[in-house]
Amino acid sequence: MARLEIIVAPDARLKAVCEPVAEVDDAVRRLMDDMLETMYEAPGIGLAAPQVGVRKRVIVVDIAGEEEERRPLRMANPRLLATSEETAVYEEGCLSFPEQFGDVCRPEQVTVGYLDETGAERELELDGLLATCVQHEIDHLDGILFVDYLTSLKRNMIVRRLAKAKRVKA
Repeated sequence: MARLEIIVAPDARLKAVCEPVAEVDDAVRRLMDDMLETMYEAPGIGLAAPQVGVRKRVIVVDIAGEEEERRPLRMANPRLLATSEETAVYEEGCLSFPEQFGDVCRPEQVTVGYLDETGAERELELDGLLATCVQHEIDHLDGILFVDYLTSLKRNMIVRRLAKAKRVKA
C-alpha cells in the first residue's frame, strides 16, 4: 500500500465530476487500499478519489474511533437510493480543507447502493455520522464540497484562509 498526496483547496481538481468505475479490478482495489491508508494516516473518517487526484467514483469511509476496531467501507460507484425527510446537522471538516469546519444539514438516514471491493453490488441503510460521511464523500464525486453548503461569507473566509496558507507554504 502507498500513502497518497491529499489535494488541498483551493484546487480546481476538487470541483471535477468523476467518471464511473467500469469494473472493480486489481487497480481499483489497490486505489481503495491506498486511500484507506492515506485516510487513516491523515487522520480522517472518509476520503474520495478526487481528493487524491483520481477522477473515479471511488470512496472509502471508516468512522471507528481510535480505540475501536476498524470497520472500513470501500465503495465504487456509490449512489444514494433513498434519503429521509428528517435531517441532522453535523460539524463537518474535510481532509482537503485542513482545520476548517462548518455546520452542514443533510438527510439523517440514507440508503446507498455501490460496488464493494469484490465488484459485488451492495446496498446499505445508514444513519447518523456514517450517513453524513457517505453523503459528504459522494458529494466529492460530483465536485460538491462541504463549504458549498455554507454561507458565501463563511465559504469565502475558509477559501481565502487556505489560499493564503498555500502562498505562504510555496
